[in-house]
Amino acid sequence: MANKTATYVVVALCLLVLVAKHAEARQPRLVPAIFVFGDSTVDVGNNNFLGTRKAGRANFPQYGVDFPTSKPTGRFSNGFNTADRLAQFLGFRLSPPAYLSLTRRTIRSQMFKGLNFASAGSGLGDSTGRLVVGEVIPMTQQVESFATVVKHMHQISGSKRTASLLSKSIFFISTGSNDMFEYSFSRSNDRKFLLGLVAAYKHYLKALYHLGARKFSIVSIPPLGCTPSQRLRRLTQMGTQGCFDPLNDLSLGSYPLLAAMLEELANELPGMAYSLGDAYTMVSFVYANPQTNDWSFTELEVACCGEGPFGASGCNQTVPLCGNRDNFLFWDANHPTQAVSTIAAQTLFVGNHTFVNPINVLQLTKM
Repeated sequence: MANKTATYVVVALCLLVLVAKHAEARQPRLVPAIFVFGDSTVDVGNNNFLGTRKAGRANFPQYGVDFPTSKPTGRFSNGFNTADRLAQFLGFRLSPPAYLSLTRRTIRSQMFKGLNFASAGSGLGDSTGRLVVGEVIPMTQQVESFATVVKHMHQISGSKRTASLLSKSIFFISTGSNDMFEYSFSRSNDRKFLLGLVAAYKHYLKALYHLGARKFSIVSIPPLGCTPSQRLRRLTQMGTQGCFDPLNDLSLGSYPLLAAMLEELANELPGMAYSLGDAYTMVSFVYANPQTNDWSFTELEVACCGEGPFGASGCNQTVPLCGNRDNFLFWDANHPTQAVSTIAAQTLFVGNHTFVNPINVLQLTKM
């Protein structure tokens, strides 16, 4: 085990060196556009335009405290999220803008560079998130919005040029966690649930493929049971400290099913390529190695923005805010800090087979 951990550390340090060299080179955009789909981990403000409850919005001062403008943008982070960081490694300034933030005129100028359709609280199921946060944009609607955009692209640029642009672009997806959260409160048949989740994922990937997508960067579900909210859940239900294991078991069980589905789909659909990030292994690695020469996480359990046990009360205008945000793993009860999102994006971009399979995003751009 010690030798394996040492190998992980070497891999991580080599990873950061590669990213640093790439950043120093100031390379041009590696792909023509990036299109983002998913939930709060990659939402950049779509929910600000919905009839969403407070829990489904990140539009008050604490959110965005470390963003360049120091203003809330709808990101569930103290600064950039993983979509921003990955976009930056691909040569963009940050994630493409929230689809709902654009007018017909601005969509016309932006759609050839990418759009972000993600919605906090949403999931692969059409009803996911609605009871908890109110109005959200499920994957069904996110894909439908993209279909509308593709139609306009065809009208403006023609079918051949549009198909060429989309085939070279990156489609970044981070979803499924909210479906799993909700299911965990009324568990019945875990295997049936996970198979249904992966089947839904496959349906949307095929829909995007038939609209022109070819290169997919997908993030699997992380160990959700270790978030502050779920640590509090375990303390409340069991009276003990630690991660909420039943939810982690679901997270862990979803990865091999998702990996098998993607491999099967890539064999079925000509020209499809993908990079699957193993979020469970990524987070587990950081837990095992909280301090290296390149990062120092001194708080792995408590949210930076929140109060009460594990800071899991929720981030709002009145709760205290930690000062050393780069030392915290969690920003609020359920979301990572900007520091963690940076590591995640770095790993997706140039990680090896320990963390991403069958290739990383940088390799994906070259296909």
